[in-house]
Amino acid sequence: MLDEAKGRSLALQARMRDLGIQRAIFTDESSIAYLAGFWGYLGVEFGRPTMLVVDAVEAPIVITPLMESEMVEAMTWVEDIRVWEDMGPRSWGRVLGHVLGAEPEEIWVERGSIPAILRNHLDESYPGVPIRDISVVLGAQRMIKSPFEIQVMKQAGQIAGAMMAAAQASLQAGAQEYESALAVIEAGSRKAATFLTDTGWERFVSPMVHNLQILQSGSDTSMVHRRASLRRYQRSDPVYFCFCNMAQFKQYKLGFDRMFHIGDVTPEAARVQQAAIDAQQAAIATIRPGIQAQEVAAAANEIYAERGYATGYRTGRSIGVSYLEAPELKEGDTTLLQPGMTFAVDGGISVDGVTAGRIGDSVVVTETGFDYITDYPRELLVTEH
Repeated sequence: MLDEAKGRSLALQARMRDLGIQRAIFTDESSIAYLAGFWGYLGVEFGRPTMLVVDAVEAPIVITPLMESEMVEAMTWVEDIRVWEDMGPRSWGRVLGHVLGAEPEEIWVERGSIPAILRNHLDESYPGVPIRDISVVLGAQRMIKSPFEIQVMKQAGQIAGAMMAAAQASLQAGAQEYESALAVIEAGSRKAATFLTDTGWERFVSPMVHNLQILQSGSDTSMVHRRASLRRYQRSDPVYFCFCNMAQFKQYKLGFDRMFHIGDVTPEAARVQQAAIDAQQAAIATIRPGIQAQEVAAAANEIYAERGYATGYRTGRSIGVSYLEAPELKEGDTTLLQPGMTFAVDGGISVDGVTAGRIGDSVVVTETGFDYITDYPRELLVTEH
């Protein structure tokens, strides 16, 4: 992982030189993980910003809280680590000031995700200095995944498959939603542990699956992103599991969704779900190098229209170390697909207060088409209980 991260940083520095960018500050956890190979667990949300400063020529610099520095030093390939303290003369602002200098000509940041605490500091400390956006430059680099990244994402796909199997096995009339969430967490964590060791860099990677399970059942399935509750399942209930904030491994995130029906399925629920499946499959079937991202969405939208449904969903999003990268599979995105791009591709219909149809998979674009990263039956799923 660290050799991979170092190579990405060198590639970014070369691109910065081409564009005449002297120095950039990265604050987004996914960007720091991508370039420096480390991430923390209690960061800016606790008032503790961590920064990676990448110079076009000089070696990168990590600025991190003193209390995090031992772990950061063990996790990253970056050698220049500068620490700051909550009190006294070594505040993070002063440390950053030493790195930027008194009069930078311009400051490049991730403008869309920079923490307010840092943006306010830059505005106050460097009035009149232009604030530029480095996100597009790094985003273009992150579009194409390396074979190493795709391998990690396929491991994440196996973890997600184990989670979904546990989700299905938990479903029976009378069981409660939160019990399914517990089963998902345990199954995913145990599967993730099989891909890890307790030595070297990997000893800092937790196998634990976390975040609140997105799960709706019964008529609440139309709510899209409700979390697991105490509700008890009933026969014929549709039950929706979304793992988009849980199916991840070594910071690589996937999209993965399935809808189940307990014991039986109503005719209306079956029609809605089959339409979602058919739309997703039509979209995925179009994926190959050279087509525009919006063409994938158009294939799904054609199915929705044929079946009499309207949808406001995008059909998919690029995935990687972030939940959302570029490009997106939606109308207006004319980006040409290339081998190595990875996407979450969804089928989604909501009938407010009644039911829904949903399915989602992650795929990678290949030289001739696509491969699935996630794998689970893509059909109407009715449990035996």
